[in-house]
Amino acid sequence: MGEVWIRTLGNGLVRADKVTEITSTRGSLHEDQGYLLKVIVDAKSHALIDDGELQGTLRERLEYARHVEDALLLAMDEARDSGASVVISYEPERERWSSAPVSVLTGKLPEVV
Repeated sequence: MGEVWIRTLGNGLVRADKVTEITSTRGSLHEDQGYLLKVIVDAKSHALIDDGELQGTLRERLEYARHVEDALLLAMDEARDSGASVVISYEPERERWSSAPVSVLTGKLPEVV
C-alpha cells in the first residue's frame, strides 16, 4: 500500500496519515468574504486553500468549506484504496480535489488518461 500526501498552498507536502485535524476559518484577510482550509500535522497548521473571493455570510462560507473538507476526506479515502503512492491537490479553477500517482509527478511513468 502506498503513501498518501496532501499538497499545501506553499507546494509543500504533508502525509495524510499524520493529519490530526481538518479545519476551516473565515477568510484570512477578509471578514466578509472567503475562507481558509487547513490541516494540522504534529501540532503545526498547514494551509491548503485560502479563498479570499467566496462571497456570502460567514455561515454560508463555512458551510461551503465543510463541503470542501468532506471532499478532501473522500479523496484521501480513495487514494488510500488505490495502492499506489498518491499526491492530493486542490484545483481552485475547478473547485475540486484531484490525485495523481507520485510516479507520474516525478516523471517516472507516463500518465494514463
